Amino acid sequence: MSLKDPNRVHAERPKRVAIVIANPAVSTTTGWPVGFWWSELAHPYHEFTEKGYTVEVFSPNGGPCQADAMSDPNDPSGYSAGDLISQGFMHTPKLRALIDSTRPVSDLNVADFDALVVAGGQAPMFSFETATDLHQKFVAFYESGKVTAALCHGVAVLRYAKLSNGAYLATGKTVTGFANVEEDYADQAVWAYGLLPRGTHLMPWRIEDELKKIGANYVQAGLWRGFAIRDGNLITGQQNFSGAETARAIVAALGE
Repeated sequence: MSLKDPNRVHAERPKRVAIVIANPAVSTTTGWPVGFWWSELAHPYHEFTEKGYTVEVFSPNGGPCQADAMSDPNDPSGYSAGDLISQGFMHTPKLRALIDSTRPVSDLNVADFDALVVAGGQAPMFSFETATDLHQKFVAFYESGKVTAALCHGVAVLRYAKLSNGAYLATGKTVTGFANVEEDYADQAVWAYGLLPRGTHLMPWRIEDELKKIGANYVQAGLWRGFAIRDGNLITGQQNFSGAETARAIVAALGE
């Protein structure tokens, strides 16, 4: 056990946060297996537990989940080699077990949690359209006034989440998410490595474009900059380097 004092505001009732990660999927544009992104789980988890919060991990369908390869600090690409927080998470058996047996979102009781975070990775862009339980829980959190957050490509949920009155939750809200400039960079990278034919995009659609289409005020901080924005009880994070910023915005929104 840690001897660190988390300095809880209410020691008798630690805050509870639900983190949703995507189930494994297959990209319809590349044919590659896709999943969640390690840092978008591990970094918020670290921030929350350092505050003494209780965290539970869910996925739309439940069961074992797989991360995108390049989010693994041990991947030969070296893309995430410096991510020591994810490295520690992955090699802690008790934490790794959370990924091997996620609970389905249908089991998520809104009343049991103070905040909800939907993490990203590539899989949400291909699987969230049919994740209707997730749409409903996301809206239920938001309409109950609880802190409701999405991060990176997890912001894909806002393309589908509609309020009880039928309006898109994101309409009129200031939000962020994976930026077009970042999608351009990712496309250029796979083209340069010869992994995809030039002109074939990694993603079937883009967060920034779709949020603007439904009337959201989309903002971003620039290429690969950690950034999160709050609009009322809705919090969004820009990309995979924004996990800590998103978690800190949630902590602040919870009054801590």
